[in-house]
Amino acid sequence: MTKDQLTQAQQHAPADCLFCRIGAKSVPSHVVHESDRILAFLDIHPIRRGHVVIIPKAHHAYFDDLPGDLAAEILGLARELAPILRRRYDAKRVGFMFTGTDIAHAHAHVVPMVEPTDLTSRRYIAEEQLSFGPAPRMSDKELGAVAREISTALVAEDRFP
Repeated sequence: MTKDQLTQAQQHAPADCLFCRIGAKSVPSHVVHESDRILAFLDIHPIRRGHVVIIPKAHHAYFDDLPGDLAAEILGLARELAPILRRRYDAKRVGFMFTGTDIAHAHAHVVPMVEPTDLTSRRYIAEEQLSFGPAPRMSDKELGAVAREISTALVAEDRFP
């Protein structure tokens, strides 16, 4: 562990980390899958219907801090989710990315891509003047319905072989 990682690990307080609290179930979420080590739930500000966030329950500030087998478990679940999200939400592709710009807890996004710009870089956009804001918050009622659709599919006919 590097000096910076050690300092950060020593300063980490689970009560201050939203994803640690979600993983510990002290903050509610719309869960689509749970194992001993990971939790997958719907993003409350989805880019598209079916936008899932996958977190490790243990705190890791950066995705490159994840043990390889834990990263593989996250990727494996994303692979199972992708065909379900493509079929259920009429998406041509499903995007997968680890981010961390908003919360310093490793997390992956699995997003049904309906438009080419659903996941993109500013570098691909031709217009000079753009403004961005958060995606609209989805209602808890709708989040609950989507969570049931996805979690049911994970244990039913849509399960990735």
